[in-house]
Amino acid sequence: MNYARLSLAWHPHSNNRGKFSSPKHWLLAALLSLVLSFAIPSLIEPALAVGANNLGATFDATQNNVTFRVYSNAATHLEVWLYDQNLGAAEKFKLPLTQDSSSKIWSVSVPVSTLKANGITDTIYYGYRAWGPNWTYDPSWTQGSTVGFVRDVDGQGNRFNPNKLLLDPYAVEVSHDRLIPTATGQTNGGIYVSGPEYRAFDTGSQAPKGIVLPLAQADIGNKPTRPFKDEIIYEVHLRGLTENDPDIPENLRGTYAGAALKAKYLKDLGVTAVEFLPLQSMQNDTNDVIASTAGDNYWGYDPYNYFAADRRYAADKTPGGPTQEFQQMTKAFHEQGLKVYVDVVYNHTGEEGVDSTGNISPIFTMRGLDNPTYYELSNDVRYYYSDNGVGPNLNTGNPVVRDLIIDSLAYWKDTLGVDGFRFDLAPVIGNDCQRGCFQFNKFNPENALNRMVKELPVRPANGGNGADLIAEPWAVTNYQMGNFPSGWAEWNDKFRDSFRKVQNRLGVENVPPNELATRFAGSRDLFQDDGRKPWHSVNFIVAHDGFTLRDVYNCNQKTNSQLTWDQGPSDGGTDNNLSWDQGGDPSLQRQATRTALALEMLSAGVPMMTGGDEMYRTQYCNNNMYNVDSAANWLDYDNIKEYPHFFNYSQKLLAFRNAHPALRPADFFRGIDNNGNGLKDLTWLRSDGNEPDSNYFSDPNQHFLAYRLDGSELGDGGQSIYVAYNSWSGNIQATLPPNLPGKQWYRVADTAGFMESQDNFNAPGAEELLTGSTYDVNGRSLVLLIEK
Repeated sequence: MNYARLSLAWHPHSNNRGKFSSPKHWLLAALLSLVLSFAIPSLIEPALAVGANNLGATFDATQNNVTFRVYSNAATHLEVWLYDQNLGAAEKFKLPLTQDSSSKIWSVSVPVSTLKANGITDTIYYGYRAWGPNWTYDPSWTQGSTVGFVRDVDGQGNRFNPNKLLLDPYAVEVSHDRLIPTATGQTNGGIYVSGPEYRAFDTGSQAPKGIVLPLAQADIGNKPTRPFKDEIIYEVHLRGLTENDPDIPENLRGTYAGAALKAKYLKDLGVTAVEFLPLQSMQNDTNDVIASTAGDNYWGYDPYNYFAADRRYAADKTPGGPTQEFQQMTKAFHEQGLKVYVDVVYNHTGEEGVDSTGNISPIFTMRGLDNPTYYELSNDVRYYYSDNGVGPNLNTGNPVVRDLIIDSLAYWKDTLGVDGFRFDLAPVIGNDCQRGCFQFNKFNPENALNRMVKELPVRPANGGNGADLIAEPWAVTNYQMGNFPSGWAEWNDKFRDSFRKVQNRLGVENVPPNELATRFAGSRDLFQDDGRKPWHSVNFIVAHDGFTLRDVYNCNQKTNSQLTWDQGPSDGGTDNNLSWDQGGDPSLQRQATRTALALEMLSAGVPMMTGGDEMYRTQYCNNNMYNVDSAANWLDYDNIKEYPHFFNYSQKLLAFRNAHPALRPADFFRGIDNNGNGLKDLTWLRSDGNEPDSNYFSDPNQHFLAYRLDGSELGDGGQSIYVAYNSWSGNIQATLPPNLPGKQWYRVADTAGFMESQDNFNAPGAEELLTGSTYDVNGRSLVLLIEK
């Protein structure tokens, strides 16, 4: 989440059935239908149905009718307007919808023959126009008039405006962005807003429209059923993954098809799940129109539709192309055994907020359909409640909005093939309050968080079918770390901060050994009381919204506003990075980065790395590159050639984690000998080889901590794993624990500089035998040994 970017930017009928009432018209329509059915057979295939209420645009069982269904509690009149083009053309015709008084769902069915008779012979584009108490329906209304207008926002928070064509919240594809950087496109964001200047401006020919898709068998391959505890997550921007990759055909770079070609690379790297930054439709077509960051939305944390995969990332941008290409991408990852996760944003939308008067607001989708249902209003209903720092909260306390979220997730999971989700600012999604307040209630079974666990459902602990759910457990004013319901994993910022502090703030910040031990062992203090396990902790040192791993150990402070294109400038970004340039020594900078990656990969929990960290990627000390869509923010694969030892080290480290179940425990360590071999499942050790007492654990002046895992108790054969971490600047001699009979210690890895020419790693079967009883652990480095 770009939680540092707080400012908002403005980018800124009658019933038609009588038209076909005569036998002559119906005969003509039938004949035309017969002729055109040979020309466009795909049009009459079954369409995608979404959600339990079949909201959206769908074909019926006979394949001869399209039904449009949309929710609005407050509307008094609704029409669907149908187009044969996405942009610059008038509607072909329109139809009124009828409301079901109990469900508040408006619907209308139209024969395919009628569509064809009215000139829609290929793609069906559609949008809604809505009237309500603040803009009453009058049959004399025409496009661009103010007939029926009462006020922009009324005392119930309604913001209906029939001059604004509305995108269906359940549209499974979106025709285009509302701003389009072409000579014939739409570049004036003001046309979508209410208020006196643009209230009467009709957006029908320019607004984004839904696309009715024919049903196609989704081929997403065999989805991995691996337990979540066994994942290594690779967080990356889909466009940035390939846009600068010379090994990808130029026409596929930055696309779903291009990303599919990286599945083998990621499998060979050792990651098991790729987590893409948001892919739901967002405003990003204006990126890079000029060589500037002005107005760019690279990360994508402002979605305006929760079903459609963003069209910009498709090589095939024809109707249906993005959906099919996305499915082919997930299949490619599944064929390599990788899961696909998507970062989703259900805390706010890209429909943005209101101006200082409370009157002027963009209207192009949910706000114009039912503002009080879809958004959490302030108590005065003129403004909005927000604790996400970007725009008004989605009204997740409302059952209709909860249905929208569940339906959207189910669509991405079952139709598009996604295996799990990371939820941006997830506390907002757990909000039960519907107006002017926040109530995080994880015990409410109807809360959106609990419904996801039950209805998707969440993947079982030992693997199988289901979804992996990951929370970003904070918002701008809400911090719920460790407080999510059973079934939820969470980004663990305490893991991040503890290890950043001990690496970069030693002597300034107090980090006692027991703090490190808790994080190494899966953060029992955060998760055990909810019945959760170590693997519900997603351990990370860096994420997209901050420094890269390299920059944490290369930069003393952010440089966001000082940078020029193509590295910035960027506003926002935290000032508390817990970073340090290691005195400016490149060798020590690489060592610190290697050590951080090892701390992450050798801890209980699920590790997450960011794209490019394996190749020592930099962002030039910019810690908030949300608006930088340039080569400086895309992965640069030349780094592999420049830092081959670092890349090889990363690959070998990930392979070691994947090979050793002891590093991926299903439950918290108990600190006891379960099988009578004389070893505890986990034993903490001091540098003298003895176990630390409570005084040692609580003493921030103690800078050495080691642990031994008994592999025979943790599914790792008879092998023990020994990890020693020295956070002090000087070397510390560690006494190695005694071996089991017939066993010896072998060096697997050492992050210190002396082993850099060897990739700081020894391959399986080529580990170095240690003949002594002690080992010198270099300052600020980590050692990994195995007993065999």
